[in-house]
Parts: sequence; C-alpha cells; structure tokens
Amino acid sequence: MPSNHNLLQQLFGFSAFREGQKEAVDSLLSGHSTLAIFPTGSGKSLCYQFVATQLPHLTLVVSPLLALMKDQLEFLHSKGIAAASIDSTLTPEQNKQVMNDVRSGQCKILMVSVERYKNERFRQFIESVQVSMLVVDEAHCISEWGHNFRPDYLKLPVYQKELNIPLVLLLTATATKKVKDDMTARFDIAPANIIQTGFYRPNLSLRVRPVLEPNKNHALLEEIRKQQGAGIVYVTLQKSAEEVAQFLQQQGFAAKAYHAGLDSDVRQGIQQDFMHNKLQVVVATIAFGMGIDKSDIRFVIHYDLPKSIENYSQEIGRGGRDGKAANCTVLANLDGLVTIENFVYGDTPDESAIQRVIDDIKSQAPDEKNSAVQNDRSIHGDSNLFQWETQINSLSGASNIRQLPLKTLLVQLELANVIRPLYAYFAEYKFRFISDKAAILSMFSEERARFLDAVFTHSNMKKVWGVVDFDSIYQHYGAERSRVVAALEYLHEHNDIELASRLITDVYRVNDELLQDGNLSNQLAHYFAETERKEIRRIAALVSFFEQGTCLSHNLSAYFDDTQAPKACGHCSVCEGDVATLSYSSPISKPDSEKVLEAMTALKMHLSGKFEATITPSIYCRFLTGMTMPLFSRLKIRQVKGFGSFEHCRYADVLKQVNANSCR
Repeated sequence: MPSNHNLLQQLFGFSAFREGQKEAVDSLLSGHSTLAIFPTGSGKSLCYQFVATQLPHLTLVVSPLLALMKDQLEFLHSKGIAAASIDSTLTPEQNKQVMNDVRSGQCKILMVSVERYKNERFRQFIESVQVSMLVVDEAHCISEWGHNFRPDYLKLPVYQKELNIPLVLLLTATATKKVKDDMTARFDIAPANIIQTGFYRPNLSLRVRPVLEPNKNHALLEEIRKQQGAGIVYVTLQKSAEEVAQFLQQQGFAAKAYHAGLDSDVRQGIQQDFMHNKLQVVVATIAFGMGIDKSDIRFVIHYDLPKSIENYSQEIGRGGRDGKAANCTVLANLDGLVTIENFVYGDTPDESAIQRVIDDIKSQAPDEKNSAVQNDRSIHGDSNLFQWETQINSLSGASNIRQLPLKTLLVQLELANVIRPLYAYFAEYKFRFISDKAAILSMFSEERARFLDAVFTHSNMKKVWGVVDFDSIYQHYGAERSRVVAALEYLHEHNDIELASRLITDVYRVNDELLQDGNLSNQLAHYFAETERKEIRRIAALVSFFEQGTCLSHNLSAYFDDTQAPKACGHCSVCEGDVATLSYSSPISKPDSEKVLEAMTALKMHLSGKFEATITPSIYCRFLTGMTMPLFSRLKIRQVKGFGSFEHCRYADVLKQVNANSCR
C-alpha cells in the first residue's frame, strides 16, 4: 500500500505536505475528529481533500460561500477527484444527477451551504447515505464568540449526531482561545487533536498610521504610491467604496469599487479583472476577499477601522500569500467607531418585537374547538405539534426585526426545540410563453394536454406574464401543487416557457408545549442583549490593539493563541518607533435634549394611527441615529423631520436623552 507521501504525489502532484497538513491528515486517518487552525492561504482544504480519498464513504463539506465551493470543485476536478455541490445554481436535473452520483458512491465529496439543512428533502437524502466525515470550513462561524458568527452553524453538532457521522474536521484561520474552546466542546474534540501552525506571517509589515478624516485621501494616495503591484483598500460603507474608488480613478489609478450593492455579474467581473491584473486597486467593503485566491497582493490598506481584530486579521491575510513582502496599513482615527457601534445596536431586537414573532407562530396553531381543523393542522395526530409557514420578508416587516437578527432568532428557537424546519417552497410562480400555447399542448398525450391547459387557463394572465393560481387549478382539475411545479419546470427546461419564482415560504414544525413558555421572549431578549455587549467589547479591544506600545505582529499572534511568534518582528510601525495614539477628527457632539424631544414628537405624530404597538426607546434611537428598520421603510420614516439628525452621536448618549424625555 502506498504511503501518504506517495499518495499525495499521485493524487495531487505535490512533493510534500505543508506545515500542519501531515499532522491533521494523520489525526483524521487515525479516527480522531480534528480542529485545524492554519493561516489564510496555507492549504487547509488539502487536509480534507486528501483524507476524503482514503475514507470508505462520503465526505460532506459545509462551506459559507458559493465562490469558495466552486474554486475547490475546480481544483478537485482538475485532479480527477469526483466531487460536486448542491446549491442554488443547479437545475432540478443536475440536482438529481448529483444525488444519484452520491448514492452510487461515484461522488466522494459533496459541498453544501449550512442553509441546505433547512430543506427536509435534503435531510432525507443525506440520511439515506453513509457519511464518513463532516468538514466545516470557516469553522469559527460556529462560535458565538467568533467575529463572523452565523447562527445556522450552531446546528451542525446536532446534525452530526443525527446523521451519525463518526469524523469531524473543523477548518479556520482565525480562532482565539475562547473560540477554540467553544468549537472543540461542541464537537467533542480532544486537545491533542488541535493542530495549530504558527499564526505569525513574517512577510507582512503591519502599520498603524493615525490620520484625521480631512487628510485621509492625501494619506491614501501617499501609501499607494509607495507600493508596487495590486492591492485592496477596505472601507466600511458602500458609499465610501464608490467615493474612494472615484477619487483614485481621478488620480490615474485603475481602481473600482466592490460591495454587496452591486449586481453579482458586476462583482464577478471586478474579481476577474483583479485576478488578471487589469485592476490595480479594489476599494471594497467586507464583502470582498473570501472567494479571492490571488497570491500576489502587495498591499492591504484599511481606509476605515476594521470591524474587529478577527476581521482585520482575515483581511490583511489576503496580502502576500506568495510569501513575498506585503504592506498592511491602517489609516486610523476614532471617527468610524460611532458607525461600527451603531451597526451593533441596530441588530438588537426589542423583547416586544420577539414576542410578535412568537405570537405569529401561535396564530397558526390549530383551533382545538374545531376537530376538522385540528386534524388538518396538527402533525401525526399529535396536538402538541403543528406547522407554521412564514416568509422572512413579511415576518421581518410584521415584527420590525431586520432580516439577519430575525434569522438568528429563528435559529435560537430551533435550538430550544420550539421549531424545526421541514421544507421551503416558492409561494409565487409566473411564466410567459416562448412557444405557441397550442403548439405546446399538441406535444403531449390527451390527459397531459388537458392538465397543461388547466394550468394555463387557471393562471392569471396579464399582457405577457401569467401568475399561477394553484388553488384554482386544484379546484378545477384536482392537480397537486408539486405536479404543477414539475410541469412548469419541464417546459422551462425545454425552452417552451420562461419561468420565474419568488417569495420563498419556510415551513416549520412547532412544539406548542415549548412555545407556551411564558418566559420564552425574555430568555431570547437576554441572549440578544448579551450578544450586543459582546460586540461592543470587541470594538473596544480593536482600538486598544492599535494603540499598544509593543510589537503589532506579536500581539496579533498572541490574540489568536500563538505563543511562538517573536517578541518583536522588527518591521511593524511599533517596532520602527511609531506608537499610535488615535483621536477623533472633531469632538463627538452630544445630543441636544430639546431637539431630541422635538424629533421624538415628530415621529410619534407620524406613526399615530399607523403603528399600533408601543414606540420603544430603541425605535426612537434608531430613528434619531438614522438606522434602517423594516418599520421605517414601510411607513417612509426617512421623510420625517429629525430622521438621522443625531447619526454622529453615540447611541448610548442618544438613548440617555430618549429615556429622559420619555419620563417627562
């Protein structure tokens, strides 16, 4: 039997494992679940790719980004290794083919997003096959102490147990001791099976340059002119990305803005141009970087403060992956702190808003007095279980909770076993004819033609598009929704119609007994309040980090529990004698009590008769600091006098004035 070394050469064409890879591979092949913490760009993926070829059954990989999946699949296919993904880009036929390949054992590696587990059909499929190993990429997302915490990741330990997967590999580049402890505890990984290579990157020169806001563009220009090659400039806001990119273009640089507000094809084009050196500078929000594997990035500049030390580490980690020198500079002042803090406060829902979600679930419970309804809505005759259907957009609007924290809330309800996802479906389908209607009907047998005619006849046709009326089709023809959707997808695949779908509806199983817990909303509100405190502490830690008087590289490594880094790198700004002191470009203004009262009164008058619930202090604060909320969009709150009038003030200062005025 060939050695692992020979297999590495045969399968991947590599002459030797990199630091940490062999240890992780050996640990897994010995049957031990493992946590691998390697710096960005150091070959974490090879650990699971190699091991997967040696395991008897499927390796299931959970990855946070479609772009990452595609890159890894291309690499595996180039090596002749059978791998696939199940994702939103697949047609029903492609999806079916992947499942068949997995069932037959032809596909050794399957990549999915964590959200895929919400689909009951997928869960049933994955339960029907044997899985040798679960791999969690960007595994710090599991930990509530992590910077990129994704609530759906919390459910992975439960799925591992349910699917009886014997082996787990967690991969990350950024894990503090707290995050490390959290991850290993959730998956029962022994300390001996934590493989951590040195975090320190000697080719990265870290610099903090204190710059007041009016001088930012001049400082940015100076920094870029010092550099050779391509680089990334990170900003906080989409608007800033556009403005800074425009400024650099005016100065003669090949620069473009990149942010989540751009169409996906535009973003893809910018990525490609950057990869092929058609762009020197990408000015980006945090959205840029995770799917980028460009080894020769020579500089990373933070125009604004990063969101956290973890974010900073990941973002500078994109520089110098080829091992050559790269400069990482922060143009630092404290002006952006208010914005970063306000983002945190904006994601904390009121307890009353949480209760509205709970009440929405309760509203769909069967009526116990009506036995027919009871039997229809309850599950398997169990009166404690019933189904709840919801659309995230409408639930967000009804509860006045932004979508991301709302998704977090639903996951917390899952973890408390109050709800469990069953499946999702599109509430609305619409189509337009490409082929002639009569020509389509003529292609099918009599019964199928009658069925399709009923679908077409009982759809609400406008000038071009028709909206499918599933209820009417069922009443007049008796065809189930699933048959109608399958037929429309078939016609779409054969280019006879163009099909569009929207409004995803999620269906959950509800445990009514647990739902009735009178303390449920309070417990959930406490969870969000604690998360808020955690995030505010993280921001304070970031400022302290940039103002430390000892080596930046050493302190960054120590933050991620690497004790091997040198005490002094010799080439960061602190080692070169520049200890940063950060300041505000101008003093933070304090909210004026009378103006706060005036704006609160304007909001109250605007909402009179339109908003039945209590206007909470947080609603007032978000109005005054110019944050977005579903309520504000629905009732055009931006037009109300006073909206955003205190956006440059600290949230805590505004809240103090709101509470004082509420007591008048």
